[in-house]
Amino acid sequence: MTEMRRTLLWAVFLMSLVLLWDAWNKHNGQPSMFGPPPVSAPAATGPVSANTSGSPAASTSAVPSAAGVMADPGAVPANGPTAADAVALSQKIDITTDVVKATIDTAGGSFVRLELLKQVDHLDQDKNVLLFDESSTRLYKAQTGLIAAQGGASLPNHLTAFTLLPGDRTLQEGQDSLTVSLESPEIGGVKLRKTYTFQRGSYVVAVKHEVVNDSSAPVTPQVYFQFLRDGNPPEGESSFYFTFTGPAIYTEATKFQKVEFKTIEKRGPNEKPDHDTAADNGWIAMVQHYFASAWLLGATTDDQRPREFFTRKVDANQYAVGMIVPMGELAPGATQTLDARLFAGPQEEDKLSQLAPGLELVKDYGWLTVLSKPLFWLLTQLHKLMGNWGWAIVGLVVLLKVAFYWLNATAYRSMAKMKAVGPKVAEMRERLKDKPQQMQQEMMRIYREEKVNPLGGCLPIFVQMPFFIALYWVLLASVEMRNAPWIGWITDLSAKDPYFILPLLMTATSLLQTWLNPIPADPMQAKMMWIMPLLFSVMFFVFPAGLVLYWLTNNILSIAQQYAINKQLGVLGK
Repeated sequence: MTEMRRTLLWAVFLMSLVLLWDAWNKHNGQPSMFGPPPVSAPAATGPVSANTSGSPAASTSAVPSAAGVMADPGAVPANGPTAADAVALSQKIDITTDVVKATIDTAGGSFVRLELLKQVDHLDQDKNVLLFDESSTRLYKAQTGLIAAQGGASLPNHLTAFTLLPGDRTLQEGQDSLTVSLESPEIGGVKLRKTYTFQRGSYVVAVKHEVVNDSSAPVTPQVYFQFLRDGNPPEGESSFYFTFTGPAIYTEATKFQKVEFKTIEKRGPNEKPDHDTAADNGWIAMVQHYFASAWLLGATTDDQRPREFFTRKVDANQYAVGMIVPMGELAPGATQTLDARLFAGPQEEDKLSQLAPGLELVKDYGWLTVLSKPLFWLLTQLHKLMGNWGWAIVGLVVLLKVAFYWLNATAYRSMAKMKAVGPKVAEMRERLKDKPQQMQQEMMRIYREEKVNPLGGCLPIFVQMPFFIALYWVLLASVEMRNAPWIGWITDLSAKDPYFILPLLMTATSLLQTWLNPIPADPMQAKMMWIMPLLFSVMFFVFPAGLVLYWLTNNILSIAQQYAINKQLGVLGK
C-alpha cells in the first residue's frame, strides 16, 4: 500500500514538473508539447497591385469545386473585371449597430473587420475586441461567392468588384434592423446580389444570396462560405494554459470536430482530411478563446440541403475552412436565392444553442463536457440569485463541497488516522531501517491493528476530481467572466489578480492543508509534500482570478472540514 501511495505521489509530482516545463517553454516562444507550434506572423495580405497580371496573389484563397478540383475564383473571363480591377474599385463600408461595427469590402462583399462594441480588449482597456481584421499583423475575414459546378465558367466571387446599393449604414435609435445590399457585375452571364441584415442586440447577420442568370444558357452555380485566418493565437493569450484556436466543423453524424492548424499544415495535397467532407446538415466555424464565428445555412434554422466541407492551407500561415452548397440548375432568366446566417461574437452558451444544433460546443470544455455543461447551468442560476459571478463561483464550490461532504469526510478521517499513527510508523522505520522486508510487514500490521487504509484518503478525492476539473474548464472557457468584477481590487475575473492577493492566500491555504495532512515517514516524500503546493502556486500567479478564487474557496472549505475531523480524533499538531 505504501509503495502504491508513493507511486501516486511521484506521478502527480512529475506531471506537475512536465506542465511547468511546458508552460515555461511556451512563455519563451518554444514549441508546446500539448498545443500547436508557434507560427510566424501572417504574410502580407494587402490588395493586389494594379499591374499584377493573371490570377491574384497567393494570399487569396482558392475554393475546391464539387469534384475536388481546385477552382481559382480569381480566374475571371477576359470580358469581366480582373482581381486588380476589384482592388482598384475597392471601398471599405462601415456598418454600425448597437453591438458591432463591421467593415465590408466591396471587393467581394467580404467582412474584413468586426469590432465588438460590448467587449473590452484585455490588452488595451480603451479599445474594443477586434474579431475580424485585415492588417499587416492579422488576417481573419469571412468570405462568400459563387463557383460553377464541374469547372464551368467563372462566376462572381470574393474577388469580384461589387457595387454598394443605396441605404443606411448605421442602425438608428428606435430601428430594429439594418439592411445593406451589394450587387456584382455580370460574370459568366450571372449576377450576384448579397444582402446583409443586421439586428439590434444581435451578433447574427442574415445573409441572402440572390443569383440571377442573365445568360441564354442554363448554369449550375454553387455558393461557397469560408473563413480565412492566420494561424496565430489571439493576442494576450496566457502562456500557462492552452485554449483551442482554429477551424471547427459540425455534422449530425460526427458532431463537433476541431481541426488544428498544424494538422492542416501537415496534410498532403492528395491526403483526405480527417473530418466530414459532405453532409446534408451542419456548419463551419472559426474558434478562439471566448469568441467564435460560424456560417449557418438557413434564415432561422438549419437548411437541410447537401453541402461539402473543406479545410486547407492557403499560404504561409494562412488557413481556410469552408463549405460549398450546390444550388442546382438555374434556367436562363431565372433567379434563385440562398439564405444563410453569419454569427460572429462572444461564446454565450445559452444563445449559441438556440442558433444551430451543437453550436454551443464552440465553447471548449475539453473531454469533460458532459459534466461541464450542467455545472455551467448551475453557475448561471446562482448568478441570477446573487447578481455577481464571483459570489456565484463561491456558491457553486460550496454546493459541490456539500454534495461530496460524506465522501470528503471519509477521506479526511482516513488521513487523520494516518497522522495519528505517524509517530509509531516513524519509530518503527527507524528501528527496522536495515530490514526492509520486516519493516514492510510491521507497517502492514500497524495499519491493520489501527484500522488504517493508506489509500483511504486518496480514492475519495480521485472520485470527485473530474467534477472540479470540469468546473476549472467552465471558468476558463466562459466569456461571462470577462470584465466581471467580484470585490474591491478584482475587477475582471478572467484576468490575473493585479496585486497577487488571491494567489498568495491560495499558497498559504495549500501549505496549511499540507500541515493538516499526515506527513510521510520517508524524508523525501515529506519534502515533496511541502514542495508541491509551492510549485502549483507558481502557475496560479498568472491564472485568471476566477480560477484562483475557485481553488481558494475549495481550499478553505477543505481545511475547515479537515480541521474539524482532526480535532475530533485528537490529532491536531501531531
